[in-house]
Amino acid sequence: MVKKVDHIGVAVKNLEESLKFYQDVMGMDLAGTEIVEEQHVKVAFLPIGDTEIELLESTDPEGPIARYIDKKGEGVQHIAYKVEDIEVAIAEMKAKGVRMIDEKPRYGAGGAKIAFCHPKSTNGVLIELCQRD
Repeated sequence: MVKKVDHIGVAVKNLEESLKFYQDVMGMDLAGTEIVEEQHVKVAFLPIGDTEIELLESTDPEGPIARYIDKKGEGVQHIAYKVEDIEVAIAEMKAKGVRMIDEKPRYGAGGAKIAFCHPKSTNGVLIELCQRD
């Protein structure tokens, strides 16, 4: 079902400050930024090999990234796995007893269709299934 790691999502308090580290220290190039209104987040994309680091800054103090940072601090928030057919992947996960946060795909950054698996079913890791057409 899983084709590769699509991206690693990193929750940050300040996108511009965080970008300085990834660009100036790590030497990574910024591929672009985007605001995803539905998820209350501003995203920066930093390609590395055939995957990306996705920096996530909350645009809403009550949004999921803000709540994550309040609870756990900045850092890796999720790992996204590329799948060919997200609806089939969701059905397979549910059939195998995985609790889904999203039972239907929703819009994600970069035009992807995404769905999250609940960390209680994945050994504490927030897993995102990601289909890019």
